[in-house]
Amino acid sequence: MAVHPMDPGQSPVAGTFTAIGTSNTLLVTEPAVLDAAMDVARQDLAALDRAVSRFREDSEVSRLARLAENTDTWYLGSELFIDHLEAACHAARISEGLVDFTVGSALIASGYDADLDAVRARPTYAVPSRPPAVPGWQQVHRAGHRWVGVPRGAVLDFGASAKAHAADAIADSLARALAGGFLVNLGGDIATSGTAPDGGWRVGIEDADGSVPQVVVITDQGIATSSTQLRWWQTHAGPAHHIVDPRTGRTAPAVWAQVTCVGMDALEANAASTAAVVLGEQAPRWLTDHGVAARLDRPDGTTVFTPGWPRPLGSAGWTPR
Repeated sequence: MAVHPMDPGQSPVAGTFTAIGTSNTLLVTEPAVLDAAMDVARQDLAALDRAVSRFREDSEVSRLARLAENTDTWYLGSELFIDHLEAACHAARISEGLVDFTVGSALIASGYDADLDAVRARPTYAVPSRPPAVPGWQQVHRAGHRWVGVPRGAVLDFGASAKAHAADAIADSLARALAGGFLVNLGGDIATSGTAPDGGWRVGIEDADGSVPQVVVITDQGIATSSTQLRWWQTHAGPAHHIVDPRTGRTAPAVWAQVTCVGMDALEANAASTAAVVLGEQAPRWLTDHGVAARLDRPDGTTVFTPGWPRPLGSAGWTPR
């Protein structure tokens, strides 16, 4: 998702870097703090990768998957792992289970078993006729402060919450430690903190081809986009992407090219946008019923807006039925 600066003379200063498999951008209103802010973000994302990456053999998520391969198991997680587990549970609750962090085995079966570049380098992938069952997030249990229990065969995947929660956490850390205002964009999951620039933060809604059909303004909200057009690969059954419907264990149908939602923070915005992709045609009604302002773009270029989202001039929007 593109981030557009304010008018000359009021422009935030930006820094961009690559981490956790995506491009990340920080905007600050006080240029003197940019280097310090970038250091905080890099360190936090390096720690995040060690805790929850599904593609690192030495991550906590991978260690837990090995322990649970043949039996129900308990694991003593780090503070960071537990923090992201709690965030993933929150996303599951508010999405009514449509965002479920126990889809790891289903994602692996669909072909997403390595870093995306390696997955896309394969000419195709043979998916099983019957995907593995998704255990369900409510089958993950807690004991004490840091003990986590998971059922046999469970592979946790925090892909639907980790970037967004990290954006929120980094934004909060920056506002507590440094002066000014901050926008943290981790691969399209955007969090804000501190004092926004005059007129707010201008955020471009960027399509998969890099075009920006709309710019919206936020001040202290989070905003997130979930796309079916970027993280995809070929299988013998057709294209697959990284969002799994936990109700079926299969790749969610690509009814929407992408969905962008605004929320109280990036985590809630991302939970809503991911749930919308899973819901397909039912998404506009669900988002409206849950009070989520959203823009939903179809692969054919048509767009649906829910109440609260600013309509571009000439747009008819969407009328709930």
